[in-house]
Amino acid sequence: MKVALMITCINDALFPRTGEAVVALLRRLGVDVEFPGQQTCCGQPMVNTGYLDEAVPAVRSFAAAFDGYDAVVTPSGSCAGCARHQHGIVARRAGDAELAAAVERISPRVYELSEFLVDVLGVDDVGACFPHRVTYHPTCHSLRMLGVGERPLRLLRAVRGIDLVELPAADECCGFGGTFAVKNSDTSVAMGADKARHVCDTGAEVLVAGDNSCLLHIGGLLSRERAGVRVLHLAEVLAATEGGRP
Repeated sequence: MKVALMITCINDALFPRTGEAVVALLRRLGVDVEFPGQQTCCGQPMVNTGYLDEAVPAVRSFAAAFDGYDAVVTPSGSCAGCARHQHGIVARRAGDAELAAAVERISPRVYELSEFLVDVLGVDDVGACFPHRVTYHPTCHSLRMLGVGERPLRLLRAVRGIDLVELPAADECCGFGGTFAVKNSDTSVAMGADKARHVCDTGAEVLVAGDNSCLLHIGGLLSRERAGVRVLHLAEVLAATEGGRP
C-alpha cells in the first residue's frame, strides 16, 4: 500500500512533533509512509470563510501532491473533512472537469489518523504505553463531518498504563472554529472556558484530541488559568512506548 502523510499547516508551523509521532507510529505498524514535499494548505480556511473561488489553487495543489496514493493519512479531522467533503464542491464550482475527476479519485482515500488505524490497518492496540490520567475531546469535524465515533477512544483504551476518564459535555464545541475564533472572539473564549472547566473537573493530567487547532485554543485557556493540564495530540500518545515519552 502506497501511503502519504498530509501534515496540515498548523502542524507544519507550530506542532511538528505531531507529524513525527504519526511517522513513528505508522512505521512501527509496518507502514512505509511517504511525505510529498509539494503539499500546501488543503484550502479549508478559504472554504470555511466562503471564499470558494480562492480555494481552487489550494485544491489543485492538493490533487497534484496526493494523486496516485492508495491512502492519505492526516492527524486532523478538520483537514480530512475538508478534503473528503469540501474539495468536490470547490472543483465543481470551478467548472474544471479534470480537477473534479482528480478530487473524486483522491477524496475517498483521505483518512483521519484514527480512521486509518482502525478501519484500514484493522488495529486497536498499537503497542503504546502512556501511564497518565487522560481525558479525550472529540473535535467537531471529526465527530460531525467524519463520524469517527469511538475509534479514538478504542485506540486510547488499548494503551497500556493509561487512566482514561470521561470528559463532561465532550461533544460540545471548544469554540475555536478557525476564523470563528477571530471574528467572534468573545463567544469563542466563553465556549473555550466552559471546555477548560470540564477538563479540570476530570482531574486529568493530559487533554488529548485529534486536532491541534482545538488543543491550541483549549491549551491556551488552561495555561492562562495555570490549571496544570497539558495537551497532546492523539498521535503523540499512541506513539509513546514504555520507557519513552511522546
